[in-house]
Amino acid sequence: MADNEQTPESTAVLDGAESAAPAPLDLKVAIEDAGPCRKHVKITVPRADLDRIFDEQVGDFVENAEVPGFRPGHVPTALIRKRFKSELADKVKQRVLMASLEQLADGEQIDPINEPNIDVDGIEIPDEGDFGFEFDVEVRPQFDLPNYKGLKIERPVRDISDADVAAYTQDYLQQYAHLVPVDEAAQVGDTVICDVEFTHKGESIRTFEELALKIRPTLRFYDAELEGFDKLMAGAKADDVREADLSISLEADRIEMRNETVHAKITVLDVKRLEMPAMGEEFFARVGAASEEDLREQFRRMLERQVQYEQRQATRDQVLDQITASADWELPEDLVRKQVENAMRRETLELRQAGFTDAEVRARETELRRNSLTTTRRNLKQHFILDRIVEQENLEVTGEDLDREITIMALQAGENPRRVRSRLIKSGVIENLEAQIRERKAVDLILESAKFTDKPLPPLTEPDVEGVNRSICGNISDTNVDMEEEEGEEA
Repeated sequence: MADNEQTPESTAVLDGAESAAPAPLDLKVAIEDAGPCRKHVKITVPRADLDRIFDEQVGDFVENAEVPGFRPGHVPTALIRKRFKSELADKVKQRVLMASLEQLADGEQIDPINEPNIDVDGIEIPDEGDFGFEFDVEVRPQFDLPNYKGLKIERPVRDISDADVAAYTQDYLQQYAHLVPVDEAAQVGDTVICDVEFTHKGESIRTFEELALKIRPTLRFYDAELEGFDKLMAGAKADDVREADLSISLEADRIEMRNETVHAKITVLDVKRLEMPAMGEEFFARVGAASEEDLREQFRRMLERQVQYEQRQATRDQVLDQITASADWELPEDLVRKQVENAMRRETLELRQAGFTDAEVRARETELRRNSLTTTRRNLKQHFILDRIVEQENLEVTGEDLDREITIMALQAGENPRRVRSRLIKSGVIENLEAQIRERKAVDLILESAKFTDKPLPPLTEPDVEGVNRSICGNISDTNVDMEEEEGEEA
């Protein structure tokens, strides 16, 4: 590009036509497979397009640059090119990259999942010849949409009994109970405060100090389960030591520890028992109930919502199992790992919406975490298929849909809807909520044409499991449940 030359495009810019829609680039694009759901893209921008964009940028600088001795709009282009060489190069590079990627996406040649991995700082526009750059990008998998009409589904049903309400009342009251030390042998339902050391082949791999564990048949960590925990701890007192072996999950984060046997040494520091709150007027006012009868009626409605949740989950799982049965395409491992945390947040969100207690959330959460890799691979495939159905059926999430969900969450938490919305937006969970609603609409559409057979629903809760938000192998970060509980106690 000679300093004294002006192309027709630059003349048009100088004449004030810069508001016109930019001309498309005459790109040469080569796309190669770089692994599952990953493409390697090579883009070449011809010299003519580079010259045009460069001249347009020069025109912008001529109009707006402040140069001593010259009025805006009257600075010689040769001076602009010399004085603002670096700035012009950055502007041209930014515009070329952005225009190339937008044109690539608009051309539907690839359907990226996230931003392409481009080393922008390492890219330079050449003074002569064409400009080429390349990058890897993760893309949506290509597959034939399976049949999703007229599926055969088993629907779980359950009538809420007085015994169900009584059991839920006890679970609920435990949230307001206080742990008090007892000078007695531990029994099922008590909480033992203990130090726990895990060893593998004689070497210590993880130690937890002053861990509070409720005595239940199963003790569940993120990456292992200890069966018979109630029998192991029966009769334990302070200073007692109990030991057991357990196997690390096949889905553990540390590959070398999968299916390995570790030894647990549990040193009891204290035995505590729950002291339940008195159900009087003061307590009813605290929880927003008029009376014990009113509170139990609220619990009955809560359990009915849990039945609806379990019913939805069971039918949803069957729908997803059927539509993903032929999904034999692979996913890149890094994409799977990125989605693990999102999957955890969405599952926790759904459980809390359904009114499950923190203990129930924790028990399910630890099981999900323990099997997170397999679960997330399956969920990603489900997401891609449901997303295609959403697109094909023109389903949308409206503002009213979001308002309705947030209002329900606010009522269940006893909070202002605006405060709930603000927290969801601040934490980024609002996007998870939108995705959840969108996928729910797709499942609802599938269920509209499904053929149902009713079957009894098993018990709602999982009282035999004590969930521990910890990983024995130590590579999985703890969740926020403990933090949320502490904040709730302080409120």
